[in-house]
Amino acid sequence: MKRSALIVVFIAVFTLVSLAAEPSIWSVNSRADVLKGDARGVSIDADGTISLAPKLTEVFKTGQSYVWASVSDAAGNVFLGTGGEGKVFKVTANGTGSVLADLNELNVSALAIGRSGELYAGTSPDGKVYRIDASGKAEVYFDPKEKYIWSLAVLTDGSLAVGTGDGGKIYKVKAANATPESSLLFDTSESHISSLAADKQGNLYAGTDANGIVMKFGADGKPFGLLDSSLREIHELAVGPDGSVYALALAESVSAPKPADAAATPAAAESKTVSVEKPNATTPEAPAKSRYDLKEAKSAVYRILPDGGTDIIWASPTVVGFSLYAHQSGNGVLIGTADKGRIYSVTNEGRETLALQTDASQISSIHSSGIGLIATSSNQGSLFRFGPETVAEGAYDSAILDAKGSATWGRVWWRSNGSVTIQTRTGNTEKADETWSGWSTAATDPKGAQIASPKAKYLQWRAVLKASGATLSEVNVAFVARNIAPEVLSISVLPTNVGLAANPPMQIDPNIELTGLDPAAFGIPVVAVPPRRVYQRGATALQWTAEDRNGDKIVYDVYYKEVGDAAYKMLRGDLMDNFISIDGQSLADGRYVFKIVARDTPSNPATTALEGERTTEPIDIDNTAPTVTAFGTAQITGDKARVTFDATDAASYLTRAEYSVNGGEWKPVYSDDGISDGPRERYTIEITVPSAGEYAVTIRVYDVNGNSGNARAVVRK
Repeated sequence: MKRSALIVVFIAVFTLVSLAAEPSIWSVNSRADVLKGDARGVSIDADGTISLAPKLTEVFKTGQSYVWASVSDAAGNVFLGTGGEGKVFKVTANGTGSVLADLNELNVSALAIGRSGELYAGTSPDGKVYRIDASGKAEVYFDPKEKYIWSLAVLTDGSLAVGTGDGGKIYKVKAANATPESSLLFDTSESHISSLAADKQGNLYAGTDANGIVMKFGADGKPFGLLDSSLREIHELAVGPDGSVYALALAESVSAPKPADAAATPAAAESKTVSVEKPNATTPEAPAKSRYDLKEAKSAVYRILPDGGTDIIWASPTVVGFSLYAHQSGNGVLIGTADKGRIYSVTNEGRETLALQTDASQISSIHSSGIGLIATSSNQGSLFRFGPETVAEGAYDSAILDAKGSATWGRVWWRSNGSVTIQTRTGNTEKADETWSGWSTAATDPKGAQIASPKAKYLQWRAVLKASGATLSEVNVAFVARNIAPEVLSISVLPTNVGLAANPPMQIDPNIELTGLDPAAFGIPVVAVPPRRVYQRGATALQWTAEDRNGDKIVYDVYYKEVGDAAYKMLRGDLMDNFISIDGQSLADGRYVFKIVARDTPSNPATTALEGERTTEPIDIDNTAPTVTAFGTAQITGDKARVTFDATDAASYLTRAEYSVNGGEWKPVYSDDGISDGPRERYTIEITVPSAGEYAVTIRVYDVNGNSGNARAVVRK
């Protein structure tokens, strides 16, 4: 079960001009984003270029859900092991297919062709190895009394290597009806021998699950460990023409479903439509990771060199590989995946290209047959043949652009060679369906054409390549999204006397701002510097959050009114900051409401500019200090004296009080009713007067806004 591929790549980087009145440009020219689209008959290479792909032909449909294994004989016949009815199919070189054998077990999980052309089939569960003749007669060749037969390989001496599970044993079977005891080559400490491969020198290689080990058995039958992967399962092995061994490893979270479990865990279907977010030039890209960092990898391919050295030539945190084929050129592998049924080609240096995309959900095997390559799929099980010739015509459908609102479309232009045409379609549903417009008339001039598709929120383009040599490396779409009013999301009111002051902004070359370029393009992070809090007598400070769905620049106006007033008055206009400190002493005592208006006028002409607003709850402005007076005269009893004070506040309520004797330290005092919480309170202070003389008692009373008033009484003994 090995594979082969060719590939070509494309990229989608989005660059948007910040002014909504000017067109935004969706520029598709990066490999990462082009892979979000759908390739039909095109390849995507590592340089970001789309070209015509190898010809792909569906040769035979098995009618089964899974094709677990495939092999070819010298005559070009292809044999397919399927699940879950345990059938083996034979497909002739001319594409005629039929059931060759219907075995008793549910899954045919491994196949191998013997030196004399005989077919071996391993089954699961209740694992047995069958030998099937040309007429389809199947007889049990080897019964190891194991649950699973995961892998088979024919050695140079004609013996058959058998990899099993759950016991993780490897058998070397030399003749029919051999006993398990006489055939046991090695009993590993692993759960499963998930893959086997043999080279021309008679060496046998085994890959395991669940510790991801690759071991080598020489002519003496002794094992030697070649690789201990950090991933769980060595799903497949392939031997290259130079003796290198390639190993496809899978992580714990995506370890491939075993045939016995597959009916309960079918491969998930991939969506062919990807919603492309409107670009944000100020968002930094995630740092690139080395392919040797497998912490987040779902699958990886190792190359074990003949001298024992090991390289990781491919790893992916998103793509799950299921099949492997070593290029006969010696430079890399083909990887069949569950990523939209795609086949990737990876060189020994790690250069990755997308060779093909099929309609299958999973490519389960790849190997050579005759002058070309074949691939099998699961969900549903089919046989494909591809190459060596390329298709005469191919198409690529882009990901879907979300303009964040109904957009007016401008021109589309592109970079290409040969015969390349571009079509567009638009709609207002996230996925393209029957409510979308039809594909537009094909534009043929790379210098550009006006987009004829109707105004809508979403747009997709299609490129059609014809004839050898046609390539496409970039597509640009201009549009102006319908302006959406900015929103003031929240307003925070700080405590009285807490003001806000701007921190020094980050210095930016004024030439950058004059040209309208994004500072992020120069490595300057565009981060709003929050204000600092400062003490400011009588201040009322407001801070708010706002956003603009178009990414427009926003300015703010602040209005106010007393609760009983009919109209708002302008307090401050054209603010660039999202905060304001109001001198409360500039307003008379009372209850006020403040309104924040956000405008996108810096980015739009007056005729299309919009605004949004939000108001505060009523806020008390109180600049008047409490009035404090002494009540009556001091009462002296022995060495104790009592002094009483009355305090009132006209605008709010009292919160606390403290007193001092003869200028000493301040001490708290509670109101006579036990709590300071009203506009009027009485405070009785008891002090010690140990000797004759005068004692000055001063009280200081605060209201809720921090205003304070005081009074003094003199006690004479």
